Amino acid sequence: MLPYCSLLLWLCVVQLLSPSSALPFEQRGFWDFAMDSMDAGGMMTMMRDEEEGSAVEEIFPPDIHMCPFGCHCQPRVVQCSDLGLTEVPKNIPQDTKFLDLQNNHITELKENDFKGLANLYGLSLRNNLISKVHPRAFVPLKHMQKLYFSKNLLTAIPKNLPASLVELRIHENRIKKVAAGAFSGLGSMNCIEMGANPIQNGGFEPGAFKGLKLNYLRISEARLTGVPKDLPDSLHELHLDHNEIQAVELEDLSRYKNLYRLGLSFNHIRNMENGSLSYLPRLRELHLDNNRLTGVPTGLPDMKYLQVVYLHSNNINQVGVNDFCPRGLGMKRAFYNGISLFSNPVNYWEVQPATFRCVSDRLAIQFGNYKK
Repeated sequence: MLPYCSLLLWLCVVQLLSPSSALPFEQRGFWDFAMDSMDAGGMMTMMRDEEEGSAVEEIFPPDIHMCPFGCHCQPRVVQCSDLGLTEVPKNIPQDTKFLDLQNNHITELKENDFKGLANLYGLSLRNNLISKVHPRAFVPLKHMQKLYFSKNLLTAIPKNLPASLVELRIHENRIKKVAAGAFSGLGSMNCIEMGANPIQNGGFEPGAFKGLKLNYLRISEARLTGVPKDLPDSLHELHLDHNEIQAVELEDLSRYKNLYRLGLSFNHIRNMENGSLSYLPRLRELHLDNNRLTGVPTGLPDMKYLQVVYLHSNNINQVGVNDFCPRGLGMKRAFYNGISLFSNPVNYWEVQPATFRCVSDRLAIQFGNYKK
């Protein structure tokens, strides 16, 4: 019982000598927070361990990493956002699964910034000032699947991205060119968000997306004047909104037979060449609003699974009775549940009711509100 009595006596002396309960600020580690949340039973267990001769080193393992200064650490999660950091902090616990470094002033990723973080699953570098990435910066991250790199100053896709990467968000940088093989070795990649970069059609070198089996790709808010060539033919979603595309030509969509959703809103499209949509047999949603179309694109009645068509805010002045629905019965396997035609110079009272015979609900049709 001697160690137990000694500990109680020491606690009493500390209490008496303390002039105030307010102590100077001191950076705290993981075990400090663990002690705060430990209940009385846990404290008694520690005391019993001491009575039985347990070493102090077993209670506070020497290999435990401290939490980086100013960061907030939870089990396998390290939050270092909004701290004004100019570089990646040191002493990041090696068991970290998610590291949040967004909203800082980091300008460069160095070779050893992520050394020892082989367990990292997600990394957020969003909204920093990063313009330089060492070619080996991501080499230690053998299991990382999500990388959020939006709102930085990158001019190229970083090299040697982890082969395990599934999702890359590199929106709003300064990328003007995607070199051939930029994504080589990334066979697990499923989603790339690279909108709001000043990239033109010529910025994609042949083979830029070679080897990728993406489901989702977004290149919105760029400087594209046409549908890019040689994108992955595995795509389920392709978003090219807010560009400068003027037309969709016959062969532009011929590779994308697996598309479910196509986004072409907020472009300058005046014409969709007859037959261009015939390459999309599985399409469910077509977004063509806020363009310069003068008529409903041809080929919609033959798209068996098409359910949503956005055509509002164009220059459509006429809608034919067979523009949406097939002439025969049983040809369309899915009824429309959304057709938007508002903000077009077409008089809705001149459109025949039979035009929407393959629409599941009349409330799904949106007309009116046109202003010259």
